[in-house]
Amino acid sequence: MDEPAIRWRRRKADRPAEIIDAALDCFAERGFAATRMDDVAARAGVTKGTVYLYFKTKEDLFKALVRSQLLPNLEHVEAEAARGGSASALLERLVSDWAEHVVPSRVAVLPKLMIAEAGNFPDLAKFYLDEVVHRALGLIRRILLAGIEAGEFRPVDADHTAYLVVAPLLLSVLWKHSFEPHDDRPLDASALCRAHLDSLLASLRPPAGDPPRRASARKSKKVR
Repeated sequence: MDEPAIRWRRRKADRPAEIIDAALDCFAERGFAATRMDDVAARAGVTKGTVYLYFKTKEDLFKALVRSQLLPNLEHVEAEAARGGSASALLERLVSDWAEHVVPSRVAVLPKLMIAEAGNFPDLAKFYLDEVVHRALGLIRRILLAGIEAGEFRPVDADHTAYLVVAPLLLSVLWKHSFEPHDDRPLDASALCRAHLDSLLASLRPPAGDPPRRASARKSKKVR
């Protein structure tokens, strides 16, 4: 097979990722409602028909964007949790990954975009809740319960503490894509995440001298 044919096959295989990348730029600049498939096609350098060849609707394109660009960060922590280990270390990994990989990235705009568009696109909001929010909260809840079971954390309301874990992380990206361009004292998202982690782990630590809740406290618990 000649070289031009090989290059064409590789170019065609890359096309969905390039369309998703262009869609992220368009959604960030215009919002979901105002973005047209024509805008995405122009940004990607393809025809509108090519976009529709891979994505039947704008909603399908947004879902593909979330699954390919945002979920891998969550899947990384889920994989760590599946291997077991310290609950504190898992929370540290989750917060650190957010600070190092999500906040500086282009996908950091997605939470703000979804909050802004949720009222007008309830099906998309439900998708985001199921695929991202509920999945992340469920992971954090399992980590907290494993830490409690192991005696690493004091007993807490894991369901609602999970929201407290997420809240400062969400603030970091909402601030970045709303107030930061106008703020003469920009928020240091990495410092915020470090401070959050310090406060979080200190608040979860059992009081000094408290006995372990059970004998398994000295063993690492696998998070399921």
